[in-house]
Amino acid sequence: QVQLVESGGGLVQAGGSLRLSCAASGRTFNGYSKAWFRQAPGKEREFVAAISPAGSSTAYAQRVEGRFSISRDNAKDTVYLQMDSLKPEDTAIYYCAADRAYSRIYSPQYWGRGTQVTVAS
Repeated sequence: QVQLVESGGGLVQAGGSLRLSCAASGRTFNGYSKAWFRQAPGKEREFVAAISPAGSSTAYAQRVEGRFSISRDNAKDTVYLQMDSLKPEDTAIYYCAADRAYSRIYSPQYWGRGTQVTVAS
């Protein structure tokens, strides 16, 4: 059963913006840390951003810091990734993820199926 469902991916021109969403389905992930990862074709999965259960702590990969912003709405049990100033190298499948412990969010237990983000030159 899919328990994390991403949406909001698509095609955007370089310099543009997208907002990704990841909603819990069938169970709650409130109380869990949440994160975004991405994987480009032929490349390894990489960490993008993470957020603690109450949203008080965030972390970003250096590649996206200052351009991307992670947030969450626990009333909707949803985590977001606002992506601004997109670059072609941001093209990847973006996955949301969750883990009970913030300390383990870089290797999380729960994953969504991903949503494609393509940034055109």
